[in-house]
Amino acid sequence: MISKAIDKYVAKKNLQGEAKREKLGILSGFVGIICNIILCAVKFLVGSLTGSVSITADAVNNLSDAGSSIVTIAGTKLANKPVDREHPFGHGRLEYISALIVSFFIFLMGFELAKSSVEKIINPQDVKFNIWYIVVLVIAISVKLFMAYYNNILYKKTDNINLKAVMQDSLNDCIATGATIIALLIAYFTPFKRADGIIGLVVAIIIFLAGVDIVKDILGKLLGQPPSEELVKNIEKIMMSEEQIIGVHDLIVHDYGPGRIIASAHAEVPSTADIVEIHDIIDNIERKIEKELKIVICIHMDPIVVDDEEVDKYKALTKDIIMQINDNYTFHDFKMVKGPTHTNLIFDLVVPYEKNKTSSQILKELDRKFKEKDEAISLVVTVEHSYV
Repeated sequence: MISKAIDKYVAKKNLQGEAKREKLGILSGFVGIICNIILCAVKFLVGSLTGSVSITADAVNNLSDAGSSIVTIAGTKLANKPVDREHPFGHGRLEYISALIVSFFIFLMGFELAKSSVEKIINPQDVKFNIWYIVVLVIAISVKLFMAYYNNILYKKTDNINLKAVMQDSLNDCIATGATIIALLIAYFTPFKRADGIIGLVVAIIIFLAGVDIVKDILGKLLGQPPSEELVKNIEKIMMSEEQIIGVHDLIVHDYGPGRIIASAHAEVPSTADIVEIHDIIDNIERKIEKELKIVICIHMDPIVVDDEEVDKYKALTKDIIMQINDNYTFHDFKMVKGPTHTNLIFDLVVPYEKNKTSSQILKELDRKFKEKDEAISLVVTVEHSYV
C-alpha cells in the first residue's frame, strides 16, 4: 500500500532520475522529522505526568533522530547540486558523507545505551512499573516500525544509502524499546534487578554491530569498491554485441555518487580491421552505454592478431599452462614476437587479490612450465589485479 502511494506520488510529480531520488530523499526526511517530533511530544508529556525520567530522556533521543532526518534532507539536496569548476564530477559523494553522519547518531545511541546499561548492572535499582510506560513504548515501536518499513521501500526505489542508514536507526530504536519493555516486565515480576542493565547492554552491542555494517557500506563507496557483477555483465554485454569486438578487459568503474559513474575499458579488435570503422563502432558503443546505463565510458582499442595458426597455437599453449597453475588466473593482450633464436610471448596476467604467491614466484613458475614445453620461449608478462 505504501509502495503504491509512493509510486502515485512519483507519477503525479512526473519524477525521473536524479529528480526522483532527490524528492524521495527529502520526503523521507520530512516524514522522519514529523514522526520523531510527535514521539518526542507524546513521551515528554507522559514523562512529565508520570514523573518518569527515562521516558523524558527518551523524548530527547527522538529529537536527535529528527536531527538525523534533517541531515538526510541536507545530504540529498547537496548531492544533487550540478557540477561546477571546483567539482567537475558533481557533488554526489556528499550523499555518502551525510549517511556517515547519520551512522554517527547510531553509534552515539549505542554508546549512551551501553553506558547507562553498565551503570544499571553495577548499581541495580528498583524499576518503577506503570501501564503508561508500556502504552507509550508500544506506540513508539509501532511508529518506528512504520518508519523502518517506509524508508526500506524508499531505499529500494532510490538506492539512497542515507535511507538505509535511517531505516537501520529506526530498527535499532525498535529493538532498544522492545528490550526496555522486556526488562520492565522482568524487573517487575521477578527479583532480578540487573535484567534492565544486561538486556540494555546486549541491545547496545547489536546496535554497534548494525552501525559497523552501515559504515562499511558507506566507506566502500567513498574509498572505491568494485562495481556490481550485474553492472559489469551489462557493460560487457553491450560491448560484445558488436561483431568486431572479440574481447573486453581492464574494465575500470569510478563511482562519484549516484548517477555519476565514469568508466574505461579495453576492447580487443582484429588487427586487420579498418581503423576508421572500428573507431565508429566504439563511438556507438560509448553512446549506447551512456544512454542505457547512464555511464560515461572511454573505450581503448586493442588490436589483436586473429586467424594466425602459429599465434593461435601459442595462445592455446599459454591458456593451458595458466589453467594448470590456477584456473582463477586469466590473461589478455596476448602478442607473439618471433625471432631467429627465441620467441617472445607478451601478455598481461590477471590474478586474484587472495593470491598465495608473490608476482615473482608466479612468473618463475610460468617460465619453468613454458621452458618444459619449448626452450626457445621467452616471457614478457605483466602481473595485475582486476578492478571488477
